[in-house]
Amino acid sequence: MFTGLIEEVGSLKRSYRQGEAMMLTIEASKVLEDAAIGDSISVGGVCLTVTELAGSTFTVDVMPQTYRHTNLKDLRPGERVNLERAMQAGGRFGGHIVQGHVDGTGEVVSRTADANAVVFTIRPNDSSLMRYVIPQGSITLDGISLTVVEADKASFSVSIIPHTLRETALQFRQPGSVVNIECDVLGKYVDHLLHFGKRADAGARMEAGGLTESFLADHGFM
Repeated sequence: MFTGLIEEVGSLKRSYRQGEAMMLTIEASKVLEDAAIGDSISVGGVCLTVTELAGSTFTVDVMPQTYRHTNLKDLRPGERVNLERAMQAGGRFGGHIVQGHVDGTGEVVSRTADANAVVFTIRPNDSSLMRYVIPQGSITLDGISLTVVEADKASFSVSIIPHTLRETALQFRQPGSVVNIECDVLGKYVDHLLHFGKRADAGARMEAGGLTESFLADHGFM
């Protein structure tokens, strides 16, 4: 689990691709201070496992599922990526609950100045993700814990303070760039519990569970 507070911006040193399987070697410093084989490191918002350590670099495997649903397949040597080590128990929780399980990608539609901030508008490639995006709610872009300022049916905006822009790879994102999106895990669990009985699993109808919209309304939760 991560917090969405980026520790450093690393650089992709090399990549190896075979079909939809990849190996990435990333140059870093801070996240390697106590790294060991098997540790989890968030790379551009994707939770990956360290498989090799060599000097100032670490290597991770990218499986087909991750390849298909993230922007890691688009990385080229020299590109910068946000890095964060897994959260330590007892540490400060400065961002929000970030799993490193990317829900999909989105395109940067616009980047505009707003006094000391920069507003990024993002359009998810899968519009169904917008059901989890609410104004003043939390969202993760390329591993960065951010607050949604506006949202409609097709896109949402986040406002970036100078420190966050300066200390993350978001500074390199321009209109047309593709970013990884992880929606708030709490919203995804609530949505799943409310609609579990209405969804089909392998074509079979499932019975509704005990938690329903009417139950929540009757008990003052809605």
